[in-house]
Amino acid sequence: MDAKILQTLEYGKILSSLSNYTQTPMGKHAAIQLRPNSDAVHIQALLKGTDEAFAVDRLKGTPSFTGVVDISPAVKRARIGGTLNPQELLGIRTTIQAGRRVKVYIEGVHEDHAVESLLFISEQLSDQKPLENAIKVCIDDNAEVLDTASPELAQIRRELRSGEVRIREKLDSMIRSTTVSKMLQDQIVTIRGDRFVIPVKAEYRSYFGGIVHDQSGSGATMFIEPESIVTMNNKLRETKMKEEREIEVILQKLTAQVGEQAELLLYDLDLLGSLDFIFAKARLAREMKATLPLINDHGYIRLRKGRHPLIPLDKVVPIDVELGGSFSSIIVTGPNTGGKTVTLKTIGLLSLMAMSGLFVPAEDESELSVFDAIYADIGDEQSIEQNLSTFSSHMTNIISILRQMTPKSLVLLDEVGAGTDPAEGSALAVAILEHIHAAGCRMVATTHYSELKAYAYERDGIINASMEFDVATLSPTYRLLVGVPGRSNAFAIAERLGLSKPILDYARGEVTEEDQRVEHMIASLEENRLTAEHERSEAERLRRETEELRTRYQEELDKLDNQRERMLEKAEEEARQVLQKARSESERIIADLRKLALEEGAAVKEHRLIAARKELDEAEPKQRKKSSAPRQSAKARAIEPGDEVHVHSLRQKGHVVELSGSKEAIVQLGIMKMKVSLADLELLDAPKPAQPKQRTVAGVNRTRDDRVRSELDLRGANVEEALIEVDRFMDEAFMANLGQVYIIHGKGTGVLRSGIQDYLRSHKHVKSYRLGNYGEGGSGVTVAELK
Repeated sequence: MDAKILQTLEYGKILSSLSNYTQTPMGKHAAIQLRPNSDAVHIQALLKGTDEAFAVDRLKGTPSFTGVVDISPAVKRARIGGTLNPQELLGIRTTIQAGRRVKVYIEGVHEDHAVESLLFISEQLSDQKPLENAIKVCIDDNAEVLDTASPELAQIRRELRSGEVRIREKLDSMIRSTTVSKMLQDQIVTIRGDRFVIPVKAEYRSYFGGIVHDQSGSGATMFIEPESIVTMNNKLRETKMKEEREIEVILQKLTAQVGEQAELLLYDLDLLGSLDFIFAKARLAREMKATLPLINDHGYIRLRKGRHPLIPLDKVVPIDVELGGSFSSIIVTGPNTGGKTVTLKTIGLLSLMAMSGLFVPAEDESELSVFDAIYADIGDEQSIEQNLSTFSSHMTNIISILRQMTPKSLVLLDEVGAGTDPAEGSALAVAILEHIHAAGCRMVATTHYSELKAYAYERDGIINASMEFDVATLSPTYRLLVGVPGRSNAFAIAERLGLSKPILDYARGEVTEEDQRVEHMIASLEENRLTAEHERSEAERLRRETEELRTRYQEELDKLDNQRERMLEKAEEEARQVLQKARSESERIIADLRKLALEEGAAVKEHRLIAARKELDEAEPKQRKKSSAPRQSAKARAIEPGDEVHVHSLRQKGHVVELSGSKEAIVQLGIMKMKVSLADLELLDAPKPAQPKQRTVAGVNRTRDDRVRSELDLRGANVEEALIEVDRFMDEAFMANLGQVYIIHGKGTGVLRSGIQDYLRSHKHVKSYRLGNYGEGGSGVTVAELK
C-alpha cells in the first residue's frame, strides 16, 4: 500500500492509538509496523484473533504483560559468548515469568470460552522454568547478585562484612577519644574510593599520617585514611576483588545457560509481542465501540452506521453506505463543509482497518472488501516549490492512480475536475469517472459539478448521493443520502440571509429552464425521501413493538405450558405413590386373610383375591399423552352457566359458573375459579350425574359382616385420611363394646401422631389415651381407653 495514501487517509493516527494500548516494546513495534493485507484468508485469521481477544477482554480482562522486556539484544550477545550483567539477566527472568503467567491465563480462559487462536500461540511458549530458577537463585529483584549464588561468594562476603566491622570498630574507637575528636571536622566514618576514612581538620593532617584521599571544596577538611587501618583497608580491597571475580564467574555460567536457550527465548519473545499486539487491537476496539466486520474479496462494501474513528463519538455522524452490489460507483454532490470529504475518508480508513485485522467503528453485520490497493486523491496539495496549482496537483495524483489501478482497487476522488474552467473541468471529470468505472474499480467521488448528476442518472452501475443540508438552519447535517443528488441551495441560503427579493428573482431568471427542472426534480425527490424515511421509521417502530409483544407472549405461553406439564407430572407421581402404598397395604391384608383362612378353616376364594388385585392394578393412573391437536375456539353463544367445558390453554375440564361480558366466562376448575376467554373454551356433552368417588386410604376397610378388631394401622396415610378412618374405627369399637383400642401411626415426623391425639382429646367415646408401652409399639402406637 502506498505510504502517501496511508498518510492521506490518516492511517498512521490509528496505529498511534493502537500502540498506546500495547504493554511491551515488541507489541508497540508490531502496532507501528502494521500494514493492510490483501489476502482474505490471512485477514480472516487476524480478525479471528482480535475477536477472541475482544471476548477475553470483555469476560475476564486483558492479561498483564508486566515484566516483559526486550531481551533480544542480551540474548543475542549471550549466544555469541558475551557476558550479561545482572540487570539483563533479571530482565530475562521477569520475561520468562510473565510468559508463563500469560500462558496459564489464556489456558484458564479457554476452559470457559474457546479461544483457539490465542491458545495456539500461547501453547508454543517454551518451558524455561529451569533457567528462571537458576537466575532467581543468583539475582534478586534489584538486580543484585545474591550470596546464595555460590558457596565461594557467600564465604567471601562473610569475610567482607567482618573486615568492614573491624575497620569501623577501629575508627569508632579512634574518633571517640578526646584527643582525636577535637582534630576532626565531624565525628563520623565515611568512604572515599572504597576505603574507610575520617574527616580531619586541615591543620591536623600531619598528626594522623596515613593517606589523604580527598578534601572538601573549601580545603578546610581532609579525608584521611589513618596509617593504622591502611593494612586493613588493603585486605578489604583484596577481598572485594575476589568478590568481583567470583561474581564474574557466576554471570558467565548464567550467560552460558541463556545462550543455550537463545533460539527459544527469541521465539518466545516474538510470541509474547504477538499476544500483546492482539490484545491491544481488542482494547482499541472496545475504546472505539467497534465491531467485527464481515470480509469478502469481491469488492462489496456495506457500512451500517459507520463512523470516522478519529472524530469524537459525541460529534461524529454515522453514515450508511453500500457499494459493489447493484452499483459500483457513487457520485456525491453537495455544498462545501457538508461532510463529503469525511465520507470519503471514512470509507477508505475503515477499509484499511479491516484489511489490517482491526475491528471497525460500525454496527454489527457491516461488511468490507479486500482490495489489492486503495487509491485516494483528497485535499489540496498545491505546492509553490514545485510550481503546481490545485488543478495540476490533483491531475498528477489522478494520472498516477489511472496508471496503477486494477479492477480489484478502490478509488476515492475528492472534487474531481476542480480548480479549472467549469465547462472543461466537468467534461474532464466525466471522462475520468467513465474510464475508472469502465475498468471495473470500486469508486466514490465527490464533485460540485451539476453535470455529473445527469451523468450518474444516465450510466448503469453509478448512483448519485448527497450530503443532507437543513435549509431551515442553514447548516449541514452530515448525513449521506444515497440515491438523491445534492442541491446547491444557493437561492434558499441567500433568501434566509436577507438578500432582497428582486435580486433573487433576477437570479432565478438567469437559470436555464432545464436546470430549473432538474432542481425541481431533486426537490421532489428530497420531499418524497423524507416522507418515505418517516414512514419507514414508523413502520420499523411498529414492527419492533409487534416482535417484542409476540416474543413476550410466546415466552409466557411456553412458561405456562411448562408449569402445567410439571404440575400434571407431579400429580401423576403422587397418585402413583399413593396407589403403591394402597397396593402394598392390600397385599398385606390379603396375606393376612389367607393366613386367617388357613388358621380358622374359613374359605376364601382365590379367584376373588385375584380379581380384587386386578381391580387395584387397573386403578393406577395412566401416563398422559401430550396433546398436539390444534386449538379450536368454541362458539360463545353455545356456552351457558352450568355447562361443562374444556379449557384448551390449561387442558383441563371445568364448569361455567357465570358469563363475564360477551367474551369471557368464570370457570370452576377444581377448587379454583378462573376468568377465561370464551374463545379458549370448548363445550362438552351434558355432564353425567356425578358418581361419588371412592377414596383410597392406607387403612382397613370394614363392613357390618367384618369381625371388629381392636387395632387400626394408619401408617402411610395423611392426617385428613387418618382422621376419617379413626372416626369410623372409634364408632365401630364403641358399638362392639371394646374397652381399649390400638391406633398404629408410626413414629415418622410426629405430624400424624399429633393430629390423631388432638382428635382423640375431644372425642365423645374416649375416656383417656396414652402412648404404647414397651412391647405395645412405643411412640408409634396410641392406646385409647373407651367409655
